[in-house]
Parts: sequence; structure tokens; C-alpha cells
Amino acid sequence: MRTVTVAFPGGKKVDAQVEGFTVKTDQRLAHGGEQTAPNPFDYFFVSLATCAGISALDYCQQNNLSTDGLAVTLKAHRHPSQPRYDRIVTEVTLPRGLTETQQKALLAEVEDCTVKRHILTPPRFDLVCIPSDS
Repeated sequence: MRTVTVAFPGGKKVDAQVEGFTVKTDQRLAHGGEQTAPNPFDYFFVSLATCAGISALDYCQQNNLSTDGLAVTLKAHRHPSQPRYDRIVTEVTLPRGLTETQQKALLAEVEDCTVKRHILTPPRFDLVCIPSDS
């Protein structure tokens, strides 16, 4: 089981502890924060982009391929009339010198990124209320 614990260091900041790391968040100035860190929803996009990135990088490294020119860019498009994003595009700039077969295999690895898989086949979400000791 993976556990993430959250702390509230002040203002609109929320820090998360995971695997020995602290992930800092803050709200934008317009939302009452100090904008000292990404907001929680930014990490949603970062998670998708870096998952695609490590998938592409792993494919290249496991196949002894150059990563020269490899890049990943994620673009999130807002819905025109609803407060949500309705399209996420992951652009992969392929490294130089890949064959067509290698290109297809690399893109298949990116397409199967773990984060995306969890979005497409979501886990069950449970909310448990625990009374405070005090």
C-alpha cells in the first residue's frame, strides 16, 4: 500500500509526504495563495507529462537508442463552456535516427504510461472520516 500524508505549513500551502519526499503546493495569488509552488492540479498534468517522459526515456535506454532530440510536451485544452479540461495532447518529439518500427514501439510505450492507465481504468475512491483525538 502506498501512503501519502498531508501537512498544512501555513497560508494556502499544502505539503505532501510520499516515499521520503516532500511535494509542496500553493495556490495562485488570485486564489489567496503566495504562488510559491505549483497548485495541486498542476501536478496532475506534471504527472501525466513525466510519466510519458519516463516511458519514452526507458524505451530508448533499454534499446540502446540515442535520446538526442527526444522531448515531451503536454498541452491541456480547456472546455469552452465548462470549468474543466476536455482534451489533453501529449506531443512526443522523437529522437533522431529511429526506424519506423522503433518510432511505433516508443509511442506505444508512451501510450501505455501508468498514470494514464489509472485515469482510463480508475481505482475505487473511498473517503473515510476519522475523529480527531482532541
